[in-house]
Amino acid sequence: MPVTKDPDSIAVAGPAIILVEPQLGENIGMVARAMANFGLSELRLVNPRDGWPSEKARAAASRADHVIDAVTVFDDLASALADLNFVFATTARQRDGFKSVRGPVEAGRMLRTHHAMGQRTGILFGRERFGLYNDEVGLADEIVTFPVDPDFSSLNIAQAALLMSYEWMKSGLEDETKTNFSGPDMKPASKEELHGLFAYLEGALEARGYFRPAPKKPKMVDNLRAVLTRPGFAEPELKVLRGIISSLDRFSPAMPRGDGSPGDDPRRLPAAAARARKAEAARLADTGKDDDIPPLGGKGTDND
Repeated sequence: MPVTKDPDSIAVAGPAIILVEPQLGENIGMVARAMANFGLSELRLVNPRDGWPSEKARAAASRADHVIDAVTVFDDLASALADLNFVFATTARQRDGFKSVRGPVEAGRMLRTHHAMGQRTGILFGRERFGLYNDEVGLADEIVTFPVDPDFSSLNIAQAALLMSYEWMKSGLEDETKTNFSGPDMKPASKEELHGLFAYLEGALEARGYFRPAPKKPKMVDNLRAVLTRPGFAEPELKVLRGIISSLDRFSPAMPRGDGSPGDDPRRLPAAAARARKAEAARLADTGKDDDIPPLGGKGTDND
């Protein structure tokens, strides 16, 4: 015997979602989850194939238990729609008749308008295999269809419910592009800070012999500034870039500026350090002077 509840006892938070003869409990559960994602809670079932309640539906609902617990089951579609004032039927196929056809964005706004007028609304979804019969579509006020690829127009019932639930939620926002959270609010960098970065970077590149051949340096600097001005950096981002450049700009007496990458610093490469020490020992053996040679990595270097 179908489980029924009085529709008037259910708190109305938006359109009722009506599923006609759904086949799989898992699909019902996924519809419930999609509804909960966007603030809908009233789910009506017309003759679910495997009966009701369904543990498979509850499991697939992923904790949308308030939707599952409030499900109302009806023996026929007319009864499921009886207390509603305005209903959209979803379909991917061209239908004969005189009903208006809307896209999901317009349908969501229309549902919001009817809801604001105190009317009870619903969205009708057909069977997983073949959707709604023509006489079932005839019980709705208008048709809503999605702009899908005509060569592959069939949507999973939960996908269709998700799209319409989303349009319902979006239609109630003051700003339809609004999201629940946003990126960090960062102060834009001043031109003084940006120009300081240019100068610092240019100096570091000059020390490495980046600007070659020399006559092309002005154009290379112009290109560099064009690249760095396009993104519109914030202050924290410039600090990150300065830190990167500073890290790459450290040298030691054993590897002066302009001699190569800091990665070639003998202090960082044991094999290179051994070769450097061997060469220095050979030089000292020839000169016999070592008083003025600072130790590798010692204090007083230009990166301390």
